[in-house]
Amino acid sequence: MEELPLAHILNVARATLDEKYRARETALAHGRALTRTCANAIRAMHRGEFDEARTALNGARAETARIADALSSHPDLFFAGYVQDAHKELAEAENLLALMRREPLPTPQSLCIETAAFLNGLAEAASEGRRFALDRLRRGDVTRASAMLEAMDEILSALTTLDYPDAVTGGLRRTCDALRAVVERTRGDVTMAALQERLLKAIPTNGAVVALPNLPTDND
Repeated sequence: MEELPLAHILNVARATLDEKYRARETALAHGRALTRTCANAIRAMHRGEFDEARTALNGARAETARIADALSSHPDLFFAGYVQDAHKELAEAENLLALMRREPLPTPQSLCIETAAFLNGLAEAASEGRRFALDRLRRGDVTRASAMLEAMDEILSALTTLDYPDAVTGGLRRTCDALRAVVERTRGDVTMAALQERLLKAIPTNGAVVALPNLPTDND
């Protein structure tokens, strides 16, 4: 068997790595665009601009498809952290919109992303639901805030049944630990607001204004 010269081996290796590098840079650019678009969508959701959010998320899905196309010949890069992190942002935004609008949750398959990225994004969407719940409380809508809390709690309970190593779930256990703290804080806020509402209904004020404690902010 004829032995190939080292120079030839290196030339082939260089061509292969050049192609992989170009694919990586393309995927990085689309990943940054995907993350940016998802952030814009979430801001629109919290302003109540759901149609604008849906339009942004359609653009985010297009960026996801562009990432897949760029890496079609390099499946090893598809599982790189920067790709999975971008996919997690898409899962968070899509799930948050579904939670806010009381629509069925998407699936990893419908978003064309990996299961671990989807599950972590779902957990982060549930955490983001706290901001929605607090907004509803400030508007006096305890019922809607309670519904969001119930959804957050249901997601947490479901995710904690997935007992797999972090290497398989992408660190889902840590994400759930953070979500658990958010759910408990939100539970306290919603419970306090519900008690205040019940108290207001029970106490005759004779036209007087009853002052209540300040509701928590998004940073609490």
